Parts: sequence; C-alpha cells; structure tokens
Amino acid sequence: MTDKHGTEPWVRTVRLPWTTESVPQVRADITRDLTAGGMPEQVTEEAETVVAELVANAILHGRPMPDGNVRVRWRARPPRVEIEVTDGGSGKRPHPKPQADWAPSGRGLRIVRSLAYEWGVSDDDGHTMVWAALGGASRRRV
Repeated sequence: MTDKHGTEPWVRTVRLPWTTESVPQVRADITRDLTAGGMPEQVTEEAETVVAELVANAILHGRPMPDGNVRVRWRARPPRVEIEVTDGGSGKRPHPKPQADWAPSGRGLRIVRSLAYEWGVSDDDGHTMVWAALGGASRRRV
C-alpha cells in the first residue's frame, strides 16, 4: 500500500463515548489510519494494542471529559506514532501495577510499558493524559 501522507506527519483526534464499546471502535480506527499511511505492520499492531489498553483504563479508572467522552489523539510519521488518551481525571496518577500472575486485571499499563519506546502521564487542568510513543523516540522528552 502506498503512503498517502508522504513524509509529513499527520494527526487524528477522535472523541469516543464513555463506554467499553469504544475500545473496538478505536482499535479499528487507528489500525485503518496507520495502515493507509504506510506505518510498519508491527508498529500498527502495537498501536492497536496500546490504544485499546489506554482507552479501557481511562474508562475503567478515570472520569469522562466534560463533554461525556474520552479523547484519543495520535500523531504519526512512519515508522513512529504517538498516542494520547485523555480523560476527566480520577484523582489518582496512573501507574503500572506490580506483577500478579493470577490477577484477573491490572496488566494494562504493564503491557503499554512493554510495547512503548517511551510513555508517560500528565495531569493538566483536572484531566489525565496518558501517552505512548511507538516505533522510536517521541517528540517530547520524558
């Protein structure tokens, strides 16, 4: 498939309903966009996993944005993509939980940490934004 974006980066922002049904929707959206843009297959697959984990965590542990949604943004320039997921905050800073082999949940940020080149959390104006860079270093410094 040809790279429809050339060498210029492109940015997508989507607002998703505050429901778990948004997870498969955003997986499909980012996969379709990155594939059409010529992103390497491995990075696209990792981005699909990371965005699903970040959106699910936001919905399970955060609060919706004032408009009732969760905001997802990605900035891509093959072979790199940065993903940001912003929610209405929770009062707790997201962090990876310790490994627990038999725990039914709690692996999301450990998965993100294992796939991302870099990742981080920022709290601004009552919102929590978790970001991850895949395929190489991000444009920001941790």
